Amino acid sequence: MSEFSMPSHLFLACFLLFEIVIILQLAQGESSSQSSCPKQFTCGNITKVSFPFSNVSRPECGLYTLDCNATPYPTITLGQHKYGVVFIKGDLMLLFDPLLEKYLRERSCNVFHTGISFPSSASISFDFVPKTMFYKCNSSSNVSLQKKIGHYFHGYRSYNSCQNFSLYYTQMDNDTLPTATSLPAECSVIYLPFNFNRSSSAINLFENLNSLILIQWKVSEVCTKCHYNEGQCLTDTHNNFQCLADAGKKKRPMLILIITVASVVGVTMLMTTLMCLWRNFLYQIFMNFLKTENERNIEVFLRNNGSFSPKRYTYLEVKRITNSFRDKLGQGGYGFVYKGKLANGAFVAVKLLKELKGSGEEFINEVASISRTSHVNIVTLLGFCVEGDKRALLYEFMPYGSLESFIYDGKLTGDRQLEWLTLYKITIGIARGLEYLHRGCRTKILHFDIKPHNILLDEDFCPKISDFGLAKLHTAKESFVSITGVRGTIGYVAPEVACRNFGAVSHKADVYSYGMMVLEIVSGRKNVEHDVDRNSEIYFPHWIYRQIELDKELGLKGIMNELDKEYARKMVMVGLWCIHFDPSIRPSISMVLEMLENSADLLPIPPKPYLYSSTPTEANSSTIH
Repeated sequence: MSEFSMPSHLFLACFLLFEIVIILQLAQGESSSQSSCPKQFTCGNITKVSFPFSNVSRPECGLYTLDCNATPYPTITLGQHKYGVVFIKGDLMLLFDPLLEKYLRERSCNVFHTGISFPSSASISFDFVPKTMFYKCNSSSNVSLQKKIGHYFHGYRSYNSCQNFSLYYTQMDNDTLPTATSLPAECSVIYLPFNFNRSSSAINLFENLNSLILIQWKVSEVCTKCHYNEGQCLTDTHNNFQCLADAGKKKRPMLILIITVASVVGVTMLMTTLMCLWRNFLYQIFMNFLKTENERNIEVFLRNNGSFSPKRYTYLEVKRITNSFRDKLGQGGYGFVYKGKLANGAFVAVKLLKELKGSGEEFINEVASISRTSHVNIVTLLGFCVEGDKRALLYEFMPYGSLESFIYDGKLTGDRQLEWLTLYKITIGIARGLEYLHRGCRTKILHFDIKPHNILLDEDFCPKISDFGLAKLHTAKESFVSITGVRGTIGYVAPEVACRNFGAVSHKADVYSYGMMVLEIVSGRKNVEHDVDRNSEIYFPHWIYRQIELDKELGLKGIMNELDKEYARKMVMVGLWCIHFDPSIRPSISMVLEMLENSADLLPIPPKPYLYSSTPTEANSSTIH
């Protein structure tokens, strides 16, 4: 290659880019709205907002617009009312009603004038949870009419401190309550967010009402289809649905495109090979630099923490231990796991990691966290390998694999059905392992990824917590920890980890994940799945809470005697306490152990974890960082 060849190639590259810019400008000149709507956008402190919502700058991209510049929360107008948007997750949105907050603070009867309602159209419908029916009956001087209304609402709670009307309400299921069409003529139905778990006396009625409203929306199928065909969902004056094709997006003039593209075809063909070679050359330089940085970071860590680190193996030794990676036990996003055998005859599980992300934080996290532990319910790290771009971790071998294989109905075989006593002991063992991480080891550790897949079982079904790649170390003096971004697995992530408005992150985040896992152990299925019908009977935490609330039989599989029933009820009660959205209400893991070791009759019913609607957020089980 001559000394003048590179400038010539750069010139050709610039010429190609110049032609592309011309194409874009010509197309832009023909269509003022060529740019498509963004799939996601950030609004204030809320990330990944998508259809059916849009920013005020692009109202045509959604059914409802958010004012992202409002403080302290972005705002949305539903009907004639403006709300603050605290967070959006899946098909759920937590709203703050400032007017309702004002009335509640003043204990004003204006709260009950109209209640809360949301607009509905052929494109989208809204509902909010939890909600309670209040029956508002106009006051009357007619004594017989008052007796008639009182008799009709016999057994209901009442509130009579407002002028001109009285209120009646009850804790019964809304499906069994009278509807507006069957009420006395003087009465009507209003809906308000109400928490029966607090004291519900008349004098505390206002304290049980809430200005935070969790709503769920559902976009109609016709609107969804229209949106993904790049149309706009509209509703006419008769509330009939219409799909308006995006007339603003005009087809680019084909003649201009053909002429312009033809003028650069020759240059493109000439450039293709040279540019690919040049790009690969730069990519290799970058990757070599990145690997060097990763290796340097890891080596610095190992030097500074040599006293804690287990035995270090070469990659050749790892290959010999695994018999050239012949016996694969499993795989995941991190890489592959192989069965191996040490020189002393002990079996090991070798986790061979894929290419490192960032600066090797997950590898450092795992070695740093687990090297500081020594507990019967924590998996033992026997060694590691760092050699060039090769990374491996050697663990004690767990013959029964992960807990995941023993609890989900779809994965069970005849010889994998565990007794309730065994499940109960596994639940206690995991809690003891977490208590050790939170309180017992030299450096306090928050795991941040407690789930059945990360619980391994030895030959005696003793559970051991594994996979510390997302763990966070902190000192005993720290009550809360600082983390960047969200870490954990969807379905097990505590609300305060996903949204800081729910409180500071602490050891209670692991308690939440533990509670969700315990409920999955009890139910025999995942709490969040793609393929379940979206109703309250499928979402186990709500269903089981309703059964306990109504003092009904739990109807769980495998209950053979009263002792099994005792174990199951204690696990259910502990799980429901642990998954409450408010971290201050969740017990510590030490309190969890006390609850599990006490009688089920001594365990109070926990406050309802009403962050969740009766239809769970659609999610998958992949790990998020």
